Amino acid sequence: MLLVAQAVACNSAQMFQTIREQIRTVFQRDPAARSVLEIVLCYPGFHAIVFHRAAHRLYRARWFTPARMISQLSRTLTGIEIHPGARIGRRCFIDHGMGVVIGETAEIGDDVLLYQGVTLGGTGKDTGKRHPTIGNEVVIGTGAKILGNIRIGDRAKVGAGSVVVRPVPDDSTVVGVPGRVVRGSDTDPLAHGQLPDPEGQAIEDLARRVSELEETLRSRRSNPTEPRQ
Repeated sequence: MLLVAQAVACNSAQMFQTIREQIRTVFQRDPAARSVLEIVLCYPGFHAIVFHRAAHRLYRARWFTPARMISQLSRTLTGIEIHPGARIGRRCFIDHGMGVVIGETAEIGDDVLLYQGVTLGGTGKDTGKRHPTIGNEVVIGTGAKILGNIRIGDRAKVGAGSVVVRPVPDDSTVVGVPGRVVRGSDTDPLAHGQLPDPEGQAIEDLARRVSELEETLRSRRSNPTEPRQ
C-alpha cells in the first residue's frame, strides 16, 4: 500500500511539473498570453497537450480504448486530433490549433511550434512506422502537411501551406507543393512573410524573360535591317 501511495504521489508531482512547464511554454511562445488562468481556461493547444499526456500514458499501458476515449474527448473540446500513440516531446506548443491532426506513429521532438491546420499524417495503408518524425526546435506553418515516414531535421522551418513528402535536413527551410528545400534556416521562425517563394520567383523570372524577348522583337520590327546577334 505504501508503494502504491508513493507511486501515485510521484505521478501527481510529475503531472503538475509537466503542466507548469507547458504554461511557461505558452508564455514564452505567445505574446497574447496574459495570465495563468487565461491559459488554463482559454488555450485549446494547452488543453490538447495535457489531454494527450494522460491518453499516452494509458496507451503505453495498453489501455487502448480508454486512451482513445480521452483523445476523442480532447478532439471534441479543442478541434485538435492527436492519436494517443503519438510521441510528443517537451515544451511543444500548438498555437490556436484548430484542425491539427497528428497520427499514431508520429514523433515530435522538444520545443516544436505547430500552427493551426498542420497535419502529420501517413500515406496509403502502410503498417508500422508510417508518420513523420519531427526534430527539435522545428516550426511548422499554418496548413502545412507532412506525410509519410520521413524526418524533419532539427531547427527546420516548414512554410505555411507546404506539402512535404521527403526528408528535410537540419537547419533548413522548406516551402511549396511538393515541399522543396530552398535555403538554410536564417529567417525569423514567426515571420512567415520572409519565407522564400520559389514558385513566385520562377513566375517573376519567366515574366522578365518574356518582357525581354518582346522588347527584342519590337526592336527588330522597327529596325528590319539591323543585324541579328
